[in-house]
Amino acid sequence: MIAWRYLRAKRAEGGVSIMTWISLVGITLAVAALIITLAVRAGFRAEFVDTILGANAHVTVYNTIEVNEAGQTTRVMEDYAAKADAIRAVAGVTRVAPLIKGQVMANNRGANTGAQVFGITLDDLKTIPRIASAENALGDIDRFNDGVAIGKGIANSLGLGIGDKIKLISPNGTKTAFGVSPRVNVYEVTYIFSVGRYDIDGIRIYMPFIEAQSFFNREGVVDELEVMVAEPEKVDDLTLELLRAGGERAVLWTWRDASGSFLRALTVEDNVMFVLMTVLVLIASMNIISGLVMLVKNKGRDIGILRTMGLSEGSVLRVFFICGALTGLIGTIFGVIIGCLFAMYFDPILAFVSGASGGEVWDASVRGIYKLPAKLQLNDVLSAVGLSLGLSFIVTIFPARRAARMNPVEALRYE
Repeated sequence: MIAWRYLRAKRAEGGVSIMTWISLVGITLAVAALIITLAVRAGFRAEFVDTILGANAHVTVYNTIEVNEAGQTTRVMEDYAAKADAIRAVAGVTRVAPLIKGQVMANNRGANTGAQVFGITLDDLKTIPRIASAENALGDIDRFNDGVAIGKGIANSLGLGIGDKIKLISPNGTKTAFGVSPRVNVYEVTYIFSVGRYDIDGIRIYMPFIEAQSFFNREGVVDELEVMVAEPEKVDDLTLELLRAGGERAVLWTWRDASGSFLRALTVEDNVMFVLMTVLVLIASMNIISGLVMLVKNKGRDIGILRTMGLSEGSVLRVFFICGALTGLIGTIFGVIIGCLFAMYFDPILAFVSGASGGEVWDASVRGIYKLPAKLQLNDVLSAVGLSLGLSFIVTIFPARRAARMNPVEALRYE
């Protein structure tokens, strides 16, 4: 009751000082900033991992390099059908697709770009989530066997649309008496996809499996097996079984191997950002001390009278602790509301900022993914709330103890 009366009192009556309002606003903004940062961090990580798992193999199985009868080094897989069946029988494996891979130069009307070709069957292509269900896809995936499927980045750089012709040039072409001549074929663009990753959309081309075997001189063999598993996060648990099923020359390359360094860098960045936001919340909480010290100074006579009337030190401590804790609690509540609303409407806010600034705030060519989503998670909100309330309560104890230990005789000496 006493704490509430102090908080409601006007400044002329020695009530809440301007420092308390500053601390309230500071905590609100700090908690909101922490929640927004955590939501954007979680959204970026989730989108990045989803593009990896939705457009790439969870595990790639290929052979070690060996020297063939002609003295050439090779790592092609001849008995790929039997190995695919063996890997498909491993518990937890959902899909195995033989692949042909090769580097080509893509050309259209004088425009050129490097590209990576994936030779795959139509049925296997339809099982790749980010390809079969690509956002803003053009064309009909069922016509894949009549031509090739290309990424949106390649289509934009070469000025291609559905039904246009794309020329693919491979340096490893037909063998002649004078050496190997480049192979040049022209294909119809039947499907244009966008997986959400700038680096994939800008270089990837899918070609029908049989045509890819002929184009890259891989008749009867494949380069690797693309494996999808039910739980990609636990892919390391299947390593031994996949190696046994793949044979003695089998080598595995998981999605963690391909993107592990980047994900670890994200984890380090996440921890650093959380520490920085924690410091921001701490600075805002420290303002509570200034407000309480001024409140204790203004209420010195009241403390002396209350102590003389028999109020204990513990009761005085609780009065001023409640005053400071309420500031932290109210600031935290407002911060959670603002932070959650900002995270929920992050896309339109980012679009507004991009429009107001006259340029793209989020450059996909630099950051890899096309959009920056915000993923609001309960654990992140609870972490922000716990951190803010914990710091607010801790810093409140010191001025509250000072008020409780005030000597009533000294407080009333000049009254």
